[in-house]
Amino acid sequence: MFEENLQRAKEIGKHQNNILELAVQYYQDAKYYLEKGDYFTAFGCINYAHGLLDAIIKF
Repeated sequence: MFEENLQRAKEIGKHQNNILELAVQYYQDAKYYLEKGDYFTAFGCINYAHGLLDAIIKF
């Protein structure tokens, strides 16, 4: 779901590269923590990532 929203955000927010990069970093962090079994931190990271994309898509 994140990857689909990332593509939409890239199309809409072409001038929002800093925010997009931050969202990708949070996404990568979420995958890292998920692999380590730290579900709480992974959940927090992916929520931040989705929130950043939502802000670009909706505004």
